[in-house]
Amino acid sequence: MKRFSRPEPDAESEPLFDGPSKSVLKRDAQRAQALGEELIGLNDADLTALKLPEALHEAIVAARSIASRGGGARQRQYIGKLMRDIDLTQVREALGAKAARSALEAQRFQRVENWRTRLLGGGPAALTALQEAYPALDAAAWRARVAAAQQEHERTGAGGAASRELFRALRELLG
Repeated sequence: MKRFSRPEPDAESEPLFDGPSKSVLKRDAQRAQALGEELIGLNDADLTALKLPEALHEAIVAARSIASRGGGARQRQYIGKLMRDIDLTQVREALGAKAARSALEAQRFQRVENWRTRLLGGGPAALTALQEAYPALDAAAWRARVAAAQQEHERTGAGGAASRELFRALRELLG
């Protein structure tokens, strides 16, 4: 049985390809397309803030209006192709910063909502805990807010204007 071997390149012939492999290029293209799909989901203000090339910006805006599944897939591939020509680190950093801001805002909202629930269900002990945490609190005004929200909750079984007012006041207080 005869074995074939690859001929050794001689000094005069062209060197073998030394760039990235086809697999690496394909993974990079898939990452660019996935990032493009994230960009499609952004609102107009956030998309404009990224200062993307005009052709890419227009392709992203056009992708939002395509209802056809096949057409949408082709448009996302086109966006991925356009994204291969730009530096994606700026885009990734901006999306990361936006995600971080969203996470902080969600934590802040949850903290305010927890205090409102605690004040509505905890009675005077919860208001005392809020006063201990924030000594500059106007106790009489807060007692009135909490009482109005509690009465509203008992009367309607859900939140209303007084509950929203309590939430707004807590949001201002907790910063």
